[in-house]
Amino acid sequence: MIREAIEKYLQKHNYSRLEPKAVLFDMDGVLYDSMRFHARAWQETASSRRLISTPEDFYMFEGRTGASTIDELYQRTFGKNATDEEKENIYRQEAALFVQYNDGKPMTGAANVLEKVKEYGLDRVVVTGSGQLSLIDKLECDFPGSFKRDKMITGYDVKYGKPDPEPYYMGLEKAGVTAPEALVIENAPLGVEAGVAAGIFTIAVNTGPLPNQVLLDAGANLLYPNMQSLADDWDCIMKALVPALDAGSH
Repeated sequence: MIREAIEKYLQKHNYSRLEPKAVLFDMDGVLYDSMRFHARAWQETASSRRLISTPEDFYMFEGRTGASTIDELYQRTFGKNATDEEKENIYRQEAALFVQYNDGKPMTGAANVLEKVKEYGLDRVVVTGSGQLSLIDKLECDFPGSFKRDKMITGYDVKYGKPDPEPYYMGLEKAGVTAPEALVIENAPLGVEAGVAAGIFTIAVNTGPLPNQVLLDAGANLLYPNMQSLADDWDCIMKALVPALDAGSH
């Protein structure tokens, strides 16, 4: 299955080889078990302002910038975008609730994936739509030595955000690699769409409540039920690259 996914990816993009030198990680729902708190904070914020939404919306919106999420809700409710002041106030409210609810726990298996990535000498970049400094500042504490501050793309760095490929293009630039020299690890459909649109082999981990098919429909090249299962299969993924590299050289 892994080899077939790699070959399909190479054929689709007309790449001669997939030779990862860097892994681009989403943060919420991948490195941290935080999406349930984001969803709760967004839902309560939206309800308090009578914005039309469902709890599932915020898993589907995951990866968007805060401003983009607010505009989506305003368009749905009022048929217009929010003002800059409204966006600032709403995002501040959501962020405060998130900090109140979030228990700060890393995602089970995330450290093991990072250890595997380091074993293979691959660079690590965070590509998140979040602007939550409470999480970003915790990376060094929870995953010591895994990430550098200059290898992070956040919601403050991008103009468009996921599902636009812009964040992952920026991640490639930060890592100094091309698309077939990287892997993306995502848990959200919009994030998967962004990674695929950037031409990067995208691995989805379904750590949330959405059906697997949503992530597959978004274009995920591989799908795992959680981060630990990805860690357990990492050696197989790396070994599967060998015949793909050999085939690409002929």
